[in-house]
Amino acid sequence: MLQFWLGLFVILHGLVHLWYVTLSQQLVAFQPAMGWSGRSWLLTGILGDGAARTLASALYLLAALALVAGGVGIFLQAGWWRPMLAAAAIISTAAILLFWDGNLQMVAQKGLIGLLINAALLALVALPLLE
Repeated sequence: MLQFWLGLFVILHGLVHLWYVTLSQQLVAFQPAMGWSGRSWLLTGILGDGAARTLASALYLLAALALVAGGVGIFLQAGWWRPMLAAAAIISTAAILLFWDGNLQMVAQKGLIGLLINAALLALVALPLLE
């Protein structure tokens, strides 16, 4: 039963990343209550807004796909779920850190919760649970 809930949680965590793809592609109008502006503290100034948003979309989409695959791997008890989940958590963490806007307001909406989830997923991968 734990395996089912964990797999579902990982898949849902992956699907949340699609919201950041939506925001980075400006498919919805930005509202301050959304938190994440789509700007990067590091890359927007270097790459420009458009290229930085495109890179954000690619990283968040890759993280979403890898997390969904990792969740499916957990459901299937596939031998590859651990490396897939580790890669997904690392990609997600990199995206969150690279595309943080540098502002400490609304950090939960900007990825703090995602960072905590990714840390927990990396700990799960390292521990011999769900064998």
